[in-house]
Amino acid sequence: MPDQPNQLFLLFPGQGSQYPGIGKDLCENEPAARKVYQTASDVLGYDIERLSFYDPDEQIHLTRYTQPVLLTHSIACLRAFEQRIGKPLRAGAVAGHSLGEYSALVAAGALDFADALNLVAIRGELMSTHGQGEMEALPVSIDDAKPFADRFFCAIAACNLPDQTVVGGASEDLDRLAQEFTVANPRKRTARLKTEGAFHTYYMVGAAREFREHLDAAPFRTPHSRVLSNYTGDFHDDTAEAIRTRLFFQLFHPVLWHQNLLEGVAAGATHILEFGGGIGRGESAEDKRPNLEGIVKKTFRRADQPPAYGAVINSATLDASADNFG
Repeated sequence: MPDQPNQLFLLFPGQGSQYPGIGKDLCENEPAARKVYQTASDVLGYDIERLSFYDPDEQIHLTRYTQPVLLTHSIACLRAFEQRIGKPLRAGAVAGHSLGEYSALVAAGALDFADALNLVAIRGELMSTHGQGEMEALPVSIDDAKPFADRFFCAIAACNLPDQTVVGGASEDLDRLAQEFTVANPRKRTARLKTEGAFHTYYMVGAAREFREHLDAAPFRTPHSRVLSNYTGDFHDDTAEAIRTRLFFQLFHPVLWHQNLLEGVAAGATHILEFGGGIGRGESAEDKRPNLEGIVKKTFRRADQPPAYGAVINSATLDASADNFG
């Protein structure tokens, strides 16, 4: 663990890092994780352990369930780590990708876990209900992607790296965009993402308008750690009103993730810890790797002193990170 809290930067992943079996190994071994899952089931009114561990009804990849699943897993990973090191975790910067911004706000004390769960359950349902279109990843900068997006009624949805931009739009518009992009860039390939809609674009305006009343009612507090905003790319103002408005706009504006990473490290971070989720083709938790690790390492690979990186996504990484960061 770094000597000062401002040297620590916490990250939380978003959709795409869920999988059947998520969290099962942690709950079998860590009382703090079990407590988080029990609380989540009580708040949501359904058995999130059954859904997360076994997914018997094949619901885990539906947005309305994915978002509570990932928030619960991220906070379970965080609480298990805190139990291991014997104290609450304090950081100079906290950030989450899309849905992960709600996990970040819980970690920073701006939202109670139960209140965040209620919000993301509603958010996920609204995004699913209003979900139209799809998303496409383009291996170019946001400036290079925008002319293609504009030409085909699509919109920028995320900037993950200087050469990785996600756009969203109607399926047929994305097909035309991808075809023209390939003609113009024969050595580059786009990738269609598995989502229920064109998230973080104008397709989500209806969802945001309905979500506003729920944001207005949520009891936000002043965070004890600085939280980065996907919408602005910079740190949230500490007031509840400012946090609410930025979460509202986040729904239909691009996720400025690359800028979030740069700002967090520029604030003094020397160590990065990621909590929750997991990606990879293997089916078990131990086969998974952290969702954001590749983006983090590409972002800072040319830095004179790149930040140390660790993750807690399963029992094995909990053991390793407790040894290295505890």
